[in-house]
This record gives sequence, C-alpha cells and structure tokens, in this order.
Amino acid sequence: MSWLSSLKSAFSPAQEVKEEEIQRILQQYQLPQSEHLLKDRITQVNVEGRILQLTINTYPHEADHLQQIHDDLAAALVKCGIEELNLHVIQQKSAKLGQDKSQKENHAAQTSNLPPVVDASVQSSEDPNNPPIQKAAPKQRDVAAHPRIQHVILVSSGKGGVGKSTTTVNLALALQQQGLKVGVLDADIYGPSIPTMLGNAGKTPMIENEHFVPLDAYGLAVLSIGHLTGDHNTPVAWRGPKATGALMQLFNQTLWPDLDVLVIDMPPGTGDIQLTLAQRIPVTGAVIVTTPQNVALMDATKGIELFNRVNIPVLGVIENMSTHICSNCGYEEQIFGVGGGDQLSQQYHIPLLGRLPLNVHIRENADNGKPSVIAMDDAADSYLNIATAIWQQIQKQPQRQRDDKRIF
Repeated sequence: MSWLSSLKSAFSPAQEVKEEEIQRILQQYQLPQSEHLLKDRITQVNVEGRILQLTINTYPHEADHLQQIHDDLAAALVKCGIEELNLHVIQQKSAKLGQDKSQKENHAAQTSNLPPVVDASVQSSEDPNNPPIQKAAPKQRDVAAHPRIQHVILVSSGKGGVGKSTTTVNLALALQQQGLKVGVLDADIYGPSIPTMLGNAGKTPMIENEHFVPLDAYGLAVLSIGHLTGDHNTPVAWRGPKATGALMQLFNQTLWPDLDVLVIDMPPGTGDIQLTLAQRIPVTGAVIVTTPQNVALMDATKGIELFNRVNIPVLGVIENMSTHICSNCGYEEQIFGVGGGDQLSQQYHIPLLGRLPLNVHIRENADNGKPSVIAMDDAADSYLNIATAIWQQIQKQPQRQRDDKRIF
C-alpha cells in the first residue's frame, strides 16, 4: 500500500473496526455483581464508523453500576477500533416489586367495594422509544483549550453560495498581516474549496508520528479534506458520523504550529458537523457571512440561533455582495437588496463587521489561488478592516487556560 493510500485509509474508520471481536466482548461481558450477561440485556447495537451505540435494559438496583459498565466496555472496545461508546439505558421496573403491588391491589379489590388505593407519589416512567441519555453531552465551556492554538474562529453561514470560503481565506490572510500566526482548517467536508483558493490544490500533507503536517500557503498553516482526496472529482460520500470523525481527525491529529488564530471554514447548514464541533472543539467565537437578500438572512438567522444555543459567542456579521459597481459605466446597484447585515446586527445585538462588494476581481483572484489580500485588489482594504474589527471582538472574549500536557 502506498503512503497516499495509507493516508486515505485513515479516513475510512470502518476498515479498522473488528466486528467479530466486538461481538465476542458483548456476548461475554458479565454485569457487575450479577450472574447475568450483558448480551441478555442488549436491545439494539449500531456501529457508525468508530462510534458504537448500545442500548440495554437495566433495573433500579443496578443504577450504581452503569458508569462501571460504560468504562469497562469502552476500555475493551477501544482495542477493536471503537473510539466512542454511546450507552443508552432503558430502566425497567423491578419484576418483584410489580408482582407484590399487583397482589396487594387484587387483595384490596376482593375485600372492599372501594377502589384500590393508588400511590400518588411521583413515579418515574421511562419511554422505551426515547431512552434517557445517562451521560450528558459535553458543553462548550467544558472543552479543554488546544495546547498550541490560542483562538478558534468559525466562519459560518446558513446556506451555500454566499462567499463564505472566499471570506475565510481573505480574513485569515488579513489577520496574518496584523502580525498574528494564523492557520486555516477546511471543515466543509463535502465541498472543500480552500485548496483551490489558496493555490495548493492537488498537494497532500506529510505524516509524522501518525499526525498530519499542515501545508503552507502564503505563510498560513492549512489543512483540508480536499488535500486528501487527490483531485477535484472525488466525492466525499460519507454519512454524518464518518464526516464528523474526519473533522475531529483533521483538528486533533494535525501537528499545528503555535497559532494565535485558527480560522475554520464551516459547511453550510446546522447539522452534525456544527453540533460535533460545538461539543468537542474549543471555540472563541463565530463570524456569520450573509448576503442582503431575505433568503440568505433567514438561513443566517438559523446559524446565529444555533451558536446561541451551544454557547458560542457570535463575534459579528459580514454582509457580502453588498453592492455592485459596473466596470463599464461605474453605476452602483444593490442587486441583492439593502440593509440585510444591519437587520441581523440590530436583531441580535451583534456588530456589523463590514460590507464586501460584488466584484469580479474577488472571484477571479480566488479561482486563480491568489486571494484579494494577496493580489491587493479593490476589496483588499475591506478585508483588512474587517479583520481588525474581528480581532477587537476576540480580545473581549474570556481567555481559555491552555493545557500544555494535553494528549490527543
């Protein structure tokens, strides 16, 4: 197997999951302080990539052993390629208690014309269709800081086609011109365009000690799933868990240099990748990119609402394609409407970081791998001003305590 094939296989977790070994562990595991085997309690097993979802039945007297069951299984399954165990528990009522209660009610019904006494205390009712989650999902405030990255900034939009990736690369380069050490992570797993815009499409990263070495582009440390597929034609046809697993590998299994800012180009929407990132990657704040028309504003609103719910600060909004100036006659026209960015700013009390024009040179330079900030076209000053405003907002956010001993 070539080194490139080995590289690609790192993003095919299912190949490394030992299904027969997983079955053996689940069949042989004995419940703590019990004569029962786990296999007699399993109601559902599902493997997605390297994530195992396991649903089991338990009884009230076994509640103290649930954490031990999870930890024992997780430790055993990691040797089979399982990186994450999601244990769903359905708590059954005690069979003995149910029989005693039934006997008492029958006796009361036989000896009295009065209806049986009903226990009015609050009873726990478990819905088998919605089993309780025993382990709460991690909160953004609890995510440990990366030992080599000071700030993680998300560039997001509710929909595609608003110029998010173009904005990402230019903002990263503009932040770099302020003397900051900057990296770019392309989290748009299904439509990576960062390699093309930064002029290193077709290049693949080296591997050191089972970690990716980010590529250099104009002094930025850059990594994208597009650098691993090898060409522009290979689709990334992955389901949610595999795509989110790839994102975590790109973030955690990369030898990032010491960075002041890592700018992450987010995919459109509010799905699996956004939720996984909010729970597992330490984020300083998000920047929303929109165009002025109502359709884009509606989707941008959903993105802001998502970040608010997962406690990620929204640093501000950028209104892209705000105005168009005809290259022939100089006539200025608001093709996509007026005031969209102002509307979001007022509605959510967030800064309007700046407006960007609809300019053919922005598109041409990005397509040629030489973004506006490098080409110094008419939009370069706008990107530089927006980067200054973003950095000012970053400085207002609480600083995370970085753990230099963290092991990924």
